Amino acid sequence: MKKRIEKIIAATLASCILIPVGAMASAAATAEKDYRIVSPYEEVVWTGENAWGAYKGNLHTHSFVSDAEVDYRDMILAYYNQGFDFLAMTDHGVTGKAWNEKPTELPLYLYQRIINHTVHYFTDEEYNALQDGSYPVDGQARGRGMICVTGGNELNALTISKDHVNAIFLPEHAGDNYLGYENDYEGAVRLAKHYGAPCFINHPGDWLNSNADRANCSDPVKISYFADILLRYDNCLGMEVFNEHNGTTGYDRDTWDNLLMACLPYGKRVIGFSNGDTHFLRDVDSSYSVFMMEENTPENIRETMRSGAFFMVTRVIRKDTEKFGPEEDLDVRDSGLPYPMFSNIQVDGHKITVEFSNADDIRWVANGSVIDKAVVADSAEPASYTIDLDAIDGAEDFLYVRCQIMGKGGITLTQAFVIDDGAEKPAYERDESPAAVAVRRFRQLLSLRIFVLFRKLWSMLAG
Repeated sequence: MKKRIEKIIAATLASCILIPVGAMASAAATAEKDYRIVSPYEEVVWTGENAWGAYKGNLHTHSFVSDAEVDYRDMILAYYNQGFDFLAMTDHGVTGKAWNEKPTELPLYLYQRIINHTVHYFTDEEYNALQDGSYPVDGQARGRGMICVTGGNELNALTISKDHVNAIFLPEHAGDNYLGYENDYEGAVRLAKHYGAPCFINHPGDWLNSNADRANCSDPVKISYFADILLRYDNCLGMEVFNEHNGTTGYDRDTWDNLLMACLPYGKRVIGFSNGDTHFLRDVDSSYSVFMMEENTPENIRETMRSGAFFMVTRVIRKDTEKFGPEEDLDVRDSGLPYPMFSNIQVDGHKITVEFSNADDIRWVANGSVIDKAVVADSAEPASYTIDLDAIDGAEDFLYVRCQIMGKGGITLTQAFVIDDGAEKPAYERDESPAAVAVRRFRQLLSLRIFVLFRKLWSMLAG
């Protein structure tokens, strides 16, 4: 039944989002064209007296306030003690406040009290010390503060289908007690849009069940569904590419590539995020981002989320010998090993030069495929690598390229470098034909919580 439904949806939506990508490729193949490479890092000042800083942060974090196994205060301190520069608490259905304010209690999570999980938060003095870096680590002032990013909320707090959206910078209490609807990312995105808050799609691989079938990351129906939301809501910036220990999201690099290909023909770059989705202390050092900013402030964090001038890091992921690597399972949480990091990125014509350290493998990806890779010396000293797209057949037809470096300490990704041929981008128009509307309404029917719950129970009983 489910397969038949998806075939109907696929036939209906085939002419909506994904066809312009193929049409664009066909048109490009008829004649060579010039292009320029648009870098998300073009404004970054890498060297000199005014060089920007590289700030390590996490925008997806939980505590006793919702369903985690760690007290609110202890979770924040764990990030502070591990050298993070900014942190957003994003408990399910609870909009994050300053850390010296009592978090909102959601009735759904009162069970935490029953099992004696008491929520503790900080005094005004402690909060200020965390912000300015005078709060001690091992008896010594840390020396630099950790910014409290307020207004974080993992929306769709009560869904079996894991259709979660992280909104950041929501106004106080906006989104509190928002339980959400099954298989309905759009409702959460719309709520964030109403309050002017940026947001991104969380761990899509969990919803796609791509662990069971990697092909789900490339399913045209599902990619169309996500692309439709990304293209209609400018506040929905992108998706998590790395999440926690990537247990259910190990193939989301595929999903990201497919969404880039679906959205870039309309002029929208899909920003990739990496977060700990932290429920246990062992996952503080799992996945996170490194933002390039002139100064570590909430305003700059918000702007960098939108510009994409940051990198995605993961310290744990399953092996992937089919495409992106690594060749063996990777788990170096709490190892003390330095993670791979970029220290300079420059674009010159059709060339991109990256400087990086603590990596022994570099790969370039375009339109979902690895187009170049090399083994380099793993060293704390910066190495340099240049890719020349003029030396790669068909590069003028790429929609984007991105870079990945791997080393003993993890994997780090750049955002996508857009290949801009100068052609005017068509405005995205949602398919409003009777058939498409009927399909969307039918999907809503299948997303009723009672139906999803019944299907889940049936699946469990069936073994």
